[in-house]
Amino acid sequence: MKIAVVGTGYVGLVTGTCLAETGNDVICVDINEAKVKRMQQGEIPIYEPHLDVLFHRNIKANRLRFTTSIQDAVNHAQIIFLALPTPPGADGSADLSFVLGVAAQLGELIQDYKVIVDKSTVPVGTADKVHAAMQKGVGNRTTFDVVSNPEFLREGFAVDDFLKPDRVVIGSSSDRAKKIMEELYRPYVRSGNPILFMDERSAELTKYAANAFLATKITFMNEIANMCERLGADVDSVRVGIGADDRIGKRFLFPGIGYGGSCFPKDVQALAKSATEVGYDFSILESVMRVNETQKLSILQKIKTHFNVDLKGKHFALWGLAFKPDTDDIREAPALTIIGALLEAGATVTAFDPEAMRNVKLQIGQVIQYAEDPYSALDGADALIIATEWSVFRTPDFGIVKAKLKQQVIFDGRNVYSLDQMKELGYTYYSVGRSIIKQ
Repeated sequence: MKIAVVGTGYVGLVTGTCLAETGNDVICVDINEAKVKRMQQGEIPIYEPHLDVLFHRNIKANRLRFTTSIQDAVNHAQIIFLALPTPPGADGSADLSFVLGVAAQLGELIQDYKVIVDKSTVPVGTADKVHAAMQKGVGNRTTFDVVSNPEFLREGFAVDDFLKPDRVVIGSSSDRAKKIMEELYRPYVRSGNPILFMDERSAELTKYAANAFLATKITFMNEIANMCERLGADVDSVRVGIGADDRIGKRFLFPGIGYGGSCFPKDVQALAKSATEVGYDFSILESVMRVNETQKLSILQKIKTHFNVDLKGKHFALWGLAFKPDTDDIREAPALTIIGALLEAGATVTAFDPEAMRNVKLQIGQVIQYAEDPYSALDGADALIIATEWSVFRTPDFGIVKAKLKQQVIFDGRNVYSLDQMKELGYTYYSVGRSIIKQ
């Protein structure tokens, strides 16, 4: 099938590449000329495990191409995906200017029937707005359908999530569009996972509801962890105990220093704003957002307590900058909140992350130091802070760690190490929802 993907951000590039992988003829569009040129030369602009293999293979096979011309994309494709940013506005609502701007362009350009697919995460009612924006330009020239097809890609697992989805959600009232979309996605659900058809508004809300629920689950577990610290319970035991209940499940029960990334913060905020706009008090989401912001700084309180409040002149090693492992995404990353608070308190920081340091440098510059490897970050540090649970941090040489740190103190925001291990190795160890190990 001939497909265009407008927007080559995280969702757009994964979508275009994975659609090409099953033999489709895909052209990706972006207004960033430098970025398009890099991709045309075979340079992948984001870090996502296994995406590079598919990216290069499909470019070589001429199934995946890149352009800055939306006209070329329209001429090429019957199905046009909109994978455009919907950043939060000052009031928390999703900014649809990119989506509706492209929709207006498409309305002026299409000459025959097209299926326009909203892949971006958008508020309920966006499909109607896209249709209206296009119809102004189309007039009576031809027909088109607008479909809501939300993505459920986890950063770090996006390729598998696209190629082997647990479900595909398609919102459409058009039988013609449904048939085309079913044909497109059939190769991805050969194992029997469902293609779920529903109306456009239900599909749009499904995406927000899924992310808001997961964010709530994470936040609830962080609250339980905070209670464990006060009651002398162990959150790992509680997590296993409740996760064994199949009504609850084992996933998204690991406590930490809050969620971040491009989806959960933005989507929870947008859904709460949508609720306000229709006169509904979605109070649980307000609590989730408030608790999550507090949780990001929960580790700072432990640091201040350990160092008797005064952090002036203290130097910290920080392992992990991305909001989660296996990505270079630093959007709403707890590590950045922690860095800001440490600097404000008069401390200094040297950080290491396997993939995200370049993005952090672009965002905050040289206000902190950056290390070439995890151990170099420890030089002269009064303590180590772990903010992202990269695999490389799970089994370090603790002899080197102990030798480089001024004090054998670790503040672990992701519960990477066991309490018994830290006690045996002689570290003072602070984690989330568990006992403090003091030496």
